[in-house]
Amino acid sequence: MLGKSDVEHLLTMKDALESVEEAYKIYGKRALVQPPIVSIDAEIGELDIKSCYSKETDLISIKSASGFWRNKDLGLPSLLATVTLLDSKTGSPLCMMDGSLITGYRTGAAGGLSCKYLARKDSKLVGIIGAGNQARMQLMAIKEVLDIEQVKIWALSLDSMILFKKEMEILGVEVTICETAKEACDVDILVTTTPSKEPIVKSDWVKPGTHIVAVGADAEGKQELDPDLYLKARAFCDSISQVTALGETRNAIEAGTLNVSDLKELSDLVLEDKYGRTTREEITLFDTTGMGIQDTCLATLLYNKAKSLKLGKDFDFLS
Repeated sequence: MLGKSDVEHLLTMKDALESVEEAYKIYGKRALVQPPIVSIDAEIGELDIKSCYSKETDLISIKSASGFWRNKDLGLPSLLATVTLLDSKTGSPLCMMDGSLITGYRTGAAGGLSCKYLARKDSKLVGIIGAGNQARMQLMAIKEVLDIEQVKIWALSLDSMILFKKEMEILGVEVTICETAKEACDVDILVTTTPSKEPIVKSDWVKPGTHIVAVGADAEGKQELDPDLYLKARAFCDSISQVTALGETRNAIEAGTLNVSDLKELSDLVLEDKYGRTTREEITLFDTTGMGIQDTCLATLLYNKAKSLKLGKDFDFLS
């Protein structure tokens, strides 16, 4: 069993990027069984269950991730997640670990990889909408794959932007707090990380050559982007079946600004890098809702590291 402190000790963004890139390869080869996400709405919270069987590692992962917004009154995190790894030959549990950091890091890594394959290689300026934990994860991942120098941040809370600036400038980037969302969109790479249910980013705010990473809209009803953006951008995603049901892409399809046939999956680029950016002026857009195979690969890496370092607590799940 691996607690949050164990996972924090083991986990690095470099590991997350490597394991998520491997996850895209497995997904692209369809060497997996990945059921649809199960979502449960409770009275004062929600729970999502992602699961996946990787045929390449012979391991199964089941992740429960919940959001219970009154937890802070009980002294508990509002976001909680647990990942269980099982042996695919016997179904027996091998490891149970905290999944909150896994979720954060692998989501950040997915955005970072989209920048590796789709952003202009000389990108220096990142704009981020939202100043929460995932905004931090996205910047950490992008900084690993590109030589980013400056960041523009916009969020509803000034205090959250001030804290973001203080924490993220440790990465060696200059962070500028923006007065408007529009100001944060004049960048090389634009990342959206909010739970908004109304469009924040307008199509005419985005300049040619921008790469957009759409992270926040991971459930039906959420929306951060003007659907007209899809009229002038080449669209990519984790999983076509997921983003057309849950993601930002769903909104564009419903608005009639995107045909599913024009949508590509990032795994196409990871397996064979020939579908990516075609010109410097092209706008590219990556919509991510997260996949079970990403959890499987990162949890497997952590499990193997923990065994090698003899970290965690031994527990007989079957006794």
